[in-house]
Amino acid sequence: MAVPADQPKEEKHVKVVVTGGAGFIGANLGRALLEHPEIDRVVALDNLSTGLRSNLAGTGVELVEATILDPDALDATFDGASAVVHLGARPSVPRSVADPVASHHANATGTLEVLQAARRAGSIHVIVASSSSVYGANTDLPKRETMRTAPISPYAVSKQATESYAIAFGHSYGLPVLAFRFFNVYGPLQPAGHAYAAVIPAFVDAALRGAPLQVHGDGEQTRDFTYVGTLTRVITEAVVNKVTDLDPVNLAFGSRTSLNGLIDELSDLLGFRPEVEYTAPRAGDVRDSQADNSRLRAHFPAVEAVPLREGLKSTIDWFATLPSYQDQTGGRPHPAG
Repeated sequence: MAVPADQPKEEKHVKVVVTGGAGFIGANLGRALLEHPEIDRVVALDNLSTGLRSNLAGTGVELVEATILDPDALDATFDGASAVVHLGARPSVPRSVADPVASHHANATGTLEVLQAARRAGSIHVIVASSSSVYGANTDLPKRETMRTAPISPYAVSKQATESYAIAFGHSYGLPVLAFRFFNVYGPLQPAGHAYAAVIPAFVDAALRGAPLQVHGDGEQTRDFTYVGTLTRVITEAVVNKVTDLDPVNLAFGSRTSLNGLIDELSDLLGFRPEVEYTAPRAGDVRDSQADNSRLRAHFPAVEAVPLREGLKSTIDWFATLPSYQDQTGGRPHPAG
């Protein structure tokens, strides 16, 4: 039956919880979720061990300061939620090598607590963040979800547990789940020196300070870089459309860029070539990474990746707005337009 034109439409009240929501990816995701007309409330649950309260300032995202290891806090926060995006973790391969037990507690046990809370809340939709690091020593390219995983760091093992627990809860309890494998995410709100900081923010930071770029190895190692804006669009679509899968899904688009190639691109955007220092490879780092995105495309056929050059420019522009860099460019040109 048709609804009379003067009768108000039913409002949708969709609440989404983002664990780790004050971090680099979480804060970008909170913004993207609130821009969608079907989502009117986003709650970030974060203990601020690596996240920043300032990342959420003025966004409309609510902050609950708590740990994912606290079942009572999870229950209170998940109440009334339609979906949970579980990003809360102890990031970084080097940190996991230094303290594997801490990484296990945060990433493996933390995920288990989140999944249990989701069940108690009425089997709400759960999206979890795994990592391309699970492929580890498997050198075959591109990385397909069906290939053998071979983690070579405690961080990678903990992320393997993250996705495995989620998929097991889907099989065992019927929990609607989706496990994404992230590949080298970068973009605004990812400062250098941060626990999640990867090569791109480290390079941009050094270049803007006039310091040498530190490359671990010969620079020919390759990565499938994913701009954070692309990643948040995919996750937002997954939340709104309640996308589930009982197999992991690579969240990357099949690009392959060497670190030396990345330096060339950054140099062109910056207008000068920074000094580069090559050092010994780091323990736990994989040599090459490139995703097969067939499964991702099957779920999200309309999503297009932000090109590397465009994403790098946005990242450099964000760095250039930070007070600590505005007086340290040494008269060098600002990022190219």
